[in-house]
Amino acid sequence: MKITPMLYVDQVEPSMKFWERLGFTAPVTVPDGDKIGFAILVKDNVELMLQSRHSLGDDRPKFMQYTQAGLNLYVEVQDFAGLQKRMQGADIVEPVRTTFYGMQEIVVREPGGNLVVFAARAPQKQ
Repeated sequence: MKITPMLYVDQVEPSMKFWERLGFTAPVTVPDGDKIGFAILVKDNVELMLQSRHSLGDDRPKFMQYTQAGLNLYVEVQDFAGLQKRMQGADIVEPVRTTFYGMQEIVVREPGGNLVVFAARAPQKQ
């Protein structure tokens, strides 16, 4: 079994740029007029799909009621300091915090409006 998140966005290109900060590439894009309507993004063994609401409306209009931003992704990373640098200028919803369960987290809104929680194990106190 494989699960791939699909984010519905107003415009694919700004969201693609956001994920490219993290090293994702787009081996597959599908045009929608003069814009990108759909993209598959990959990094290592992780895959993410982006689709514009406009292209979905053309293809499956009855699904439009389900496309509002509301997805939250929880993404564990190994290099939290490096991630923070790559997120400079992003829409930070919650700055870095350490949770009671020992994770450092930062919450960012990607350009499509979805929240992404980036997390890494907090350094152990000596």
